[in-house]
Amino acid sequence: MRKVAVSSWATSTFTKGTTKSVFDLACEASVQLIRDNGIPANEIDAVLFSSCAADQYSSAIVSEMLGISPRISHRIDNLCNSGTNAVASAFAFIASGLCNMALVVGTEKIDSPGNKLLWDVTRGSFMFPVHWAAIFAKAHMKKYGTTEEEMAMVSVKNHKNATKNPRALFGKEVDLEEVMKSKSIASPIKLLDCSAPCEGASAILLVSEEKARTLDNPVFIKGIGQQTISASFAKASPDLTTVESARKAAQIAFERSHTKPSQIDIAELHDAFTILEIIAYEDLGFAKRGEGGKFVNQQQIAINPRGGILGCGHPVGATGVAQVAEIASQLAGKAEKRQVKNCKTGLVHNLAAAGSSASVIVMGV
Repeated sequence: MRKVAVSSWATSTFTKGTTKSVFDLACEASVQLIRDNGIPANEIDAVLFSSCAADQYSSAIVSEMLGISPRISHRIDNLCNSGTNAVASAFAFIASGLCNMALVVGTEKIDSPGNKLLWDVTRGSFMFPVHWAAIFAKAHMKKYGTTEEEMAMVSVKNHKNATKNPRALFGKEVDLEEVMKSKSIASPIKLLDCSAPCEGASAILLVSEEKARTLDNPVFIKGIGQQTISASFAKASPDLTTVESARKAAQIAFERSHTKPSQIDIAELHDAFTILEIIAYEDLGFAKRGEGGKFVNQQQIAINPRGGILGCGHPVGATGVAQVAEIASQLAGKAEKRQVKNCKTGLVHNLAAAGSSASVIVMGV
């Protein structure tokens, strides 16, 4: 198989209440990527569109709006990890030789159907994601003694990081007291333990190794791991202190990339709720089981430097793409004010539907 690199990226400002259509948002990020990097549209031979929007034939529509006539064009919808699923598909197309250059663009509107799971009858009347986040939090607190303060510190950290990201939804720091006193949503989860649905888009361009070698600072995808356990919450994980799909996806990604958790310099973790970042520390092998709460303020790994989902907002179809874009920009040394020094190996961790599925991507220079 051929090696695959991320050559360029662009992310729009995440916001609420825009009048732009899902297609306008997709083109905003894509046009910026194409223009800023001088990419001839006729060289892009695959377009993958990540979104939970109901619009049909959307990848072909985006392609036409951009003036691209790709050999391969698909829409990929997998709830919150739609973006990383699109990246994995683009990787496979290039690695296999089916195409040489693939545009992956993710976008979402705030009223996305992906923000509710009405089909999952195992949840009863508790169809909002915050309900299962509360269950994970209670289980972790009971088994390991994790505290609400430790969860709150994840929010404090990520909101602080977001102040260095001009495209983040939130640009204001919060302190521990603010998080702890914020409105209770589903105990022990409070308002500032939760990410916010929003609107936005992110685009990345994946290229073959031959093309990558002609570029400055190419960032290669070293390994991808994916795992779907179920669709319903009832079967997602037998142990509610861990996300089984993420643990298995991470094992695959580390094996395929010949990388160990200790070699990761920077990571984008799926922090839709604060408890998920704490569990991710453990699932990825950054912290021992049960010690995730004490790992929040560690200094060994730069985690969610763009502000994570908590600080940036959560346009569902765009999130995974934006995570990959951030790691690529950091590894290429182009992350502006939030640049992490001397990072060479990065990781993306992206979940969907109560952790019933997960993607983990290892990237390196």
